[in-house]
Amino acid sequence: MSLTAEHPQAPSTPLRGDLSQTAVLLELEPVVEANLNRHLSAAKEWFPHAYVPWSEGRDFDGPLDGEAWEVGQSRLDETTRTSLILNLLTEDNLPSYHHEIATLFGRDGAWGTWVHRWTAEEGRHGIAIRDYLLATRAVDPVELERARMTHMSQGYVSPNSHHPINSIAYVSFQELATRISHRNTGAYSGDKVCDQLLQKVANDENLHMVFYRNLLGAAFELAPDQSMRAVVDVVKNFQMPGAGVENFGRKSVQMAVAGIYNLRIHRDEVLNPVLRNVRIFERTDLGPEGERAREELVEIMDALDGAAARFEEKVAARKAREAARRA
Repeated sequence: MSLTAEHPQAPSTPLRGDLSQTAVLLELEPVVEANLNRHLSAAKEWFPHAYVPWSEGRDFDGPLDGEAWEVGQSRLDETTRTSLILNLLTEDNLPSYHHEIATLFGRDGAWGTWVHRWTAEEGRHGIAIRDYLLATRAVDPVELERARMTHMSQGYVSPNSHHPINSIAYVSFQELATRISHRNTGAYSGDKVCDQLLQKVANDENLHMVFYRNLLGAAFELAPDQSMRAVVDVVKNFQMPGAGVENFGRKSVQMAVAGIYNLRIHRDEVLNPVLRNVRIFERTDLGPEGERAREELVEIMDALDGAAARFEEKVAARKAREAARRA
């Protein structure tokens, strides 16, 4: 399940009176500064090396003449390995993500301080997960490195870079989706060390989500119709930044069936909480364009609910067949 529209559409035509990119950045800068200070006071220092069981590590084959990797060395099942690899490869594209937000938000003032702080915090996620995977021999290191090279060589270009409000809306959902994916992977793994590590990663992602969600709320106060249209465009065309990973479709279906991340989680635990926080369905400050966009959003959410229910029925039927075969 790719969680992306089959035919992504271009952003909607700008509304009359839409704020320009520069105007949005300038108007939101005080909000950025306030939320940057809140973030710095809430964030707790942690060290990736402290969550890696180094004592389990040993040399691999190659120049050091160690032991070649084979799947029996991993204490994780295939689904957990798939999820960890997909999440790690997503984190690996950080240089492209930094380029995207630095280009859009700038590198000066509160926006620039946030861009660099966010990048620094995100950087430790890939470090920690890769060190854990290699120290515990959880995955094939050769295949992992080849996958990293392939994925990073493609780079990442945000489909929302045309305007700050669209980008803010996207990352509000995406940071929460990433947090849940990491958290559920740790819980699913059955490995205490893995779970503990991914809890730390998920905590960072949650703080990032709160930062962007607060900016989205401020954007609605600033330009309600424009923000509503941006949210609809993002929800309609949403895809995770790791969608470009090789065999993403197969990997995401595997995670969906396991309950790590699927349409039900996407709708109920990612989209709905953010929409509730910014009072999407309660707002009384929308004009005609904003009201039409909100009606479209209701239709999208209803369609997602139906698609999630159908997927759940298929998974339940599949599990029933498997149980019958084992009986």
